[in-house]
Amino acid sequence: MGQSDPVLEDEVKYRYYTIIQLYRRATLQDNAQRVSPVSFELEAALKLARYLCRQELAKEVSDLLMGAADGAKALIDASDRLILYIEIARLFGTLGYKRKAAFFSRQVAQLYLQQDNAYAAMSAMQVLTMTTNAYHVQSRKTSKINHDSSKEPRASSSDSGKVHPQAIVSLFESQWSTLQMVVLREILMSSIRAADPLSSWSAAARLLRSFYPLITPAGQSGLASSLANSADKLPTGTRCADPCLPFIRLHSFPLHPSQRDIVKRNPGKKEWWTGAGPSGPFIYTPFSKAGASSGTSKQEVSWIVGEPVQVMVELANPCSFDLVIESIYLSVHSGNFDAFPVSVSLPPNTSKLVLLSGIPTQVGPISIPGCIVHCFGVITEHLFKEVDCLLLGAAQGLVLSDPFRCCGSSKFKSVNFPSISVVPPLPLLVANVVGGDGSILLYEGEIRDVLITLTNAGTVPVEEANIALSGKNQDSVISIAHSTWKSALPIKPGGEVTFAVTLRAWHLSSADLEADGSRSPASSRRIAREGINPFLNIHYAGPANPENGDISLPPGRRLVVPLNICVVQGMRLVRARLLSMEIPARFTEAHLRPVSGKDDISTGNDTERTNINLLKIDPYKGSWGLCLLELELFNPTDVVFDVDVAVHSDDTNVDQRVISEGSAGDAACHKTRIDRDYSARVLIPLENFKLPVLDASFFVKESSSDEPLGSRAAAIAERNAKAELNASINNLISKIKVKWHSGRNSSGELNIKDAIQAALQASIMDILLPDPLTFSFKLAKNRIATNADSSKDSGNPSTHSSDGNVGPSTDNVLRCDDPISAHAMTHMEVQIRNNTKEIIQMNLSISCKDVAGDNCFDENSATVLWAGVLSDIHLEVPPLQEVVHPFSVYFLVPGDYSLQASSVIIDATDVLRARAKAESPDEPILCRGSPFHIRVVGTA
Repeated sequence: MGQSDPVLEDEVKYRYYTIIQLYRRATLQDNAQRVSPVSFELEAALKLARYLCRQELAKEVSDLLMGAADGAKALIDASDRLILYIEIARLFGTLGYKRKAAFFSRQVAQLYLQQDNAYAAMSAMQVLTMTTNAYHVQSRKTSKINHDSSKEPRASSSDSGKVHPQAIVSLFESQWSTLQMVVLREILMSSIRAADPLSSWSAAARLLRSFYPLITPAGQSGLASSLANSADKLPTGTRCADPCLPFIRLHSFPLHPSQRDIVKRNPGKKEWWTGAGPSGPFIYTPFSKAGASSGTSKQEVSWIVGEPVQVMVELANPCSFDLVIESIYLSVHSGNFDAFPVSVSLPPNTSKLVLLSGIPTQVGPISIPGCIVHCFGVITEHLFKEVDCLLLGAAQGLVLSDPFRCCGSSKFKSVNFPSISVVPPLPLLVANVVGGDGSILLYEGEIRDVLITLTNAGTVPVEEANIALSGKNQDSVISIAHSTWKSALPIKPGGEVTFAVTLRAWHLSSADLEADGSRSPASSRRIAREGINPFLNIHYAGPANPENGDISLPPGRRLVVPLNICVVQGMRLVRARLLSMEIPARFTEAHLRPVSGKDDISTGNDTERTNINLLKIDPYKGSWGLCLLELELFNPTDVVFDVDVAVHSDDTNVDQRVISEGSAGDAACHKTRIDRDYSARVLIPLENFKLPVLDASFFVKESSSDEPLGSRAAAIAERNAKAELNASINNLISKIKVKWHSGRNSSGELNIKDAIQAALQASIMDILLPDPLTFSFKLAKNRIATNADSSKDSGNPSTHSSDGNVGPSTDNVLRCDDPISAHAMTHMEVQIRNNTKEIIQMNLSISCKDVAGDNCFDENSATVLWAGVLSDIHLEVPPLQEVVHPFSVYFLVPGDYSLQASSVIIDATDVLRARAKAESPDEPILCRGSPFHIRVVGTA
């Protein structure tokens, strides 16, 4: 009753010790007694130990039991020794001396095994099973029973990888390895003799799994045979609580296809996807931050009812025999998941990654503690947590070996197990690029429509959707047919919609071209570079109001459609430069020359073959000058390109004249065909790009040089002038378009902006700034020549100082629509426009030349008579206005003639001198217009 009398206890101890001493003396005096007093001595010792069996007297009780154990050698009858060992083991167990109790229990088992019958073997097996807890080789079934009865907290099966060091020591203690192997081997032998195949299979599995590094290859094969033999005696589908091989650890949750990303919906925003990243179905990725999860925070992941999911595990076979796993699948205890089994074969000392899949069936949480394995004829459950403990113990030197490192696998890295929940079904869009999901092969600058089909593969309709761009080179997506797919909403299950995305290939950099050239010709132009393509981000969702009336919105989804664009080298702009062309009566290619070496911009290697077919220029025109932009194009591909160079006008959408070298035909033809490995040259006149007004602001830097340094007004004026000039440059460049066509469906535009800007940089002021005066001729009697509007830079004559180097005009020859009759007085007018904001006074002169360039107004050999003043005509032209000077001519000889007006500006301002680049303030400024062509018919 828990009460003790010290006086009585001392009296009992004295009496028992006295009796024990008397029996011991009798034994020593007569060893040949018929009845040995040893049994009485041992019985007295056991009774005293049983009487004193309390924790505070453990030392005294232990001495009595160990003395009794020594006396067991004198017992002749095995049954007496059996009873003695049983009692000793029981009393040691009562004191809490587990290992001593286990030792004497093993002695009991050895006495049972000495008997050749199944019942004794069964008793030995039961006794040895009781010792497994002390030797830490107990069955998982026993551990589970002890765990259920214990009140100590332990991690659950869904613990996020939390490892308890005490669990490592209790499950795997290498200091006892030899003794533990002996105990398991004894259990295996006793269970075989007891004809208990399940117990023998469990013992062999524990022995092989825990101590494979200490077992020879022959011993491992023997244990495998024992497992197979035991399984043959068991019914099909037998389960065992103790796993054998392989070792299984959770490797990762593979990245789910981007077509199934789940996004939480924000009910407070119209764009419900903003501010919410993808939440699954699989949230563990190799990009997650190390140590992001703590013991209190667990990642959350959502799976969808009816949609398959995958988990990657790693299997290891560290033994010397082939391991055949009949089936392996995820272990789910919640009952709302259907797992799909797979079979795996593992060669000796190898590891393998295996994807295990399944389908969630009901809404609710899911717990996946491990895997169910059917191997060696028995079904067992392998827990991820146990292997994590084993691997951590191996890393700390607490267990024998790491089975995965033995098989050549990577270093152990713990994977946090997320909190998984199953949500109701969601819509599922699947994207398909019409024509194939491979790379979209585009030449540089090519524009093409790509059709994308979206199919709803889910069981819920798509009620709302939004398409946005992400990734690099987003400007390569010109347009998306939003109206097409929006009109198809809602997309019912099984429905689909096809919409167009217009793409334009970007320009390859020099680094891309070098990398492309380093590859073989067969592969360099067919491989798309990773990380440079744009993506279509499609956020979509199903019905907003669930049937059960829950106010929380079901999640939406994100579909990422990569636009795998493979840009290959197409038409190349080899060179862009400025040319100054003077056209005499007879034109040759030698009259083309670069303006300066700075304007020669080369963008590639020189071509081997150049296809040149010069424009046929009318030889019957006066000598004049022209500033041209030359573009040299090269075709390095295997196809033929038709190039169309157009210069767009601001007023009319009609292309201006472009001189093509490389195409046969008249001057109005803009198309040029370039074969493979051939080049072509295109000449673009620049006279129609001048500004309408010559403003002093363009020369503010020169004119304000006398102002104090840091003048705010000068700085503002200079900044405004530069801004206007840059805008004019960009406007000029944007008007020049080089478009190409190849085959039926391939077309695009060449990127020439940078090359043209570099070519025009040195002479941009001469190209853009208008001349102070422009001249145009017309017939006075309602017969208007085909000249440009004088208010919009018609003629564009050049402005020069009056030295001997008077430059040519930069305009084309102006022509009269209809021929003029000879021997008839023709009334004409010359219009002079002032393109500045100041009054200009000048002396006007008009000349006429024939095809030979001779002066037709020469008094000695005149072929043209005139009426009116044609030289030294003093005129004053108001700012931005025109004046008209009439005159009449009388042609004596039929033929082609050219009229040309020129003037000397009187008292030129600083702006005019800056435009003419005059070297001295006294130098007169000369302006000359373009020749006006007249065809005279009749008889001489």
